[in-house]
Formats: sequence, structure tokens, C-alpha cells
Amino acid sequence: MNPIDDLFCRLRAENRKAFMPFVTAGDPDVAFTRDLLPAVAEAGASLIEVGFPFSDPIADGPVIQASYTRALDKRLKLAEIFAAVRDTTTRPGWQTPLVAMASYSLLFKKGVEAFITAATAAGLSGAVVPDLPVEEAAELAKLAADRDFKLILLVTPTTSPTRAERVVKACGGFVYVVSVVGITGERDRLPVALRDQLARLRTMTDLPLCVGFGVSRPDHVRELRDLADGVIVGSALVKKLAEAGTPAGRAKTLEDIRAFVSELSGALV
Repeated sequence: MNPIDDLFCRLRAENRKAFMPFVTAGDPDVAFTRDLLPAVAEAGASLIEVGFPFSDPIADGPVIQASYTRALDKRLKLAEIFAAVRDTTTRPGWQTPLVAMASYSLLFKKGVEAFITAATAAGLSGAVVPDLPVEEAAELAKLAADRDFKLILLVTPTTSPTRAERVVKACGGFVYVVSVVGITGERDRLPVALRDQLARLRTMTDLPLCVGFGVSRPDHVRELRDLADGVIVGSALVKKLAEAGTPAGRAKTLEDIRAFVSELSGALV
């Protein structure tokens, strides 16, 4: 069984929800990523999204864009990300699923089959591909399904019901539910319409529904605890990486992120 399926099967049996942090690979460098992933897992992450830096991210706000730029300025390579992930997933006793958050341009440039092969060899269980239209997802969805590699697409508040049905059918593992219209980033409150959005999606699929974009505080997490199967936090964590560029800052940033993940994941209990 794919580790994502296994995770949500266990959580549903225990009436628990998944906490899913997003971190940028290679910010401030790959060595820090090797330390960050196990620290986040130990602090309470159920599943970790690993951001693959890209020069022109469509859905990401200024915090994640800046993080991607810092990583790319170091001439980060795909092979380095896969190696860092492999070093993590091959640790004795490692159980936390990892998924890539990667632009389709990165998959296309490497070759879709080659990307999936490298990702699975590294221990990634799937990929969120935020800029892949569902109308163009059939080939990737089939290749991923053949390898038991989960393709995860986004459903936004403006996605029509007809299109949403196509998106959830193309998804594996879970559905990434975008809570707000616009780009990633912290928000003061979650939209009132999110409850109805999740209720509609619940009639379309049995896949877990995981909410991201704008989720940044423990009260947001508590609000989603009874609505969603998983809660995704990105920008609020990634902005802390900006302080990791110095030797003193690295240790403090690691502890700050560890404490923040523990606080957020604890809000799901």
C-alpha cells in the first residue's frame, strides 16, 4: 500500500486528522533540508510536502517565492533534492510520507517517467502538481497510477462542480483543497464558504480532503479539525527559513520550526 493511503487509513481508524507542513528544499541549502525534514517529522508532521523550487511559481505568494529564489540562487539541482529526500527516507524507522510540490515544467523538463522513477527511488510517495490542468493530466495520472505514485491536483473555490469532479477523479492519495482565491500566504481568517466547498467535494470522492493556502495559526487548524482530513501549512513555516542563512540562525530556525510544528499539530488533538 502506498504510504499516503496507509497514513489516512490509520488516521481514519483512529478518528484523527493529518498535519501536513510544507517546506522548501534547499533553503538555505540542502544540508539544512536534511536536518529539517526529520525535525519536522519528530515535531508532529503526519506527511511533509517538499517544495521543489521553480523560477516562476504560479500559485505561490511572496514568502514562498522568496524562499525558492534563495534556493535557486545556490544553483540547486533536482538531483540534490532527490538525494536529500533519499537520505531522509532511508533513515532507520522512517515512517512519515513525503510528497513533492513541483511545477509540471520541472516534470516535463526531466521527462515525466524519469521524474517519477527518481521520485519513487528517493522515497517520495506522490507529487502535488499545482499548475497542471486536469484536461492535460490523463497521461501523468496513468503513469503515476501504474507506479502507485500519487498525483495530487488542486481544487479552488472557483473550480466549477463539473470540473471539480474531473479533478478528484484524476487525484490519488488526497485532494488538495485551496481554501482561498489567490496565492499562498497567511490570512487572518478562513473563508466562510470553505465549509460548503468541502461538503460539495465530500459528495464527489472518498479521497481525503486536505486544506491549504491561508492556514497559519492554531485556531485555523482547530477550525478545520472537524471539516477536513488534513491541514496544510506552508508560508507561516517557510518565512522562518529566511533566518537560517547564518550559523547562529540555523540552529535557532530549526528549533523555531520544530516548536511551531508541534504547536500547530497539537491543535488537531
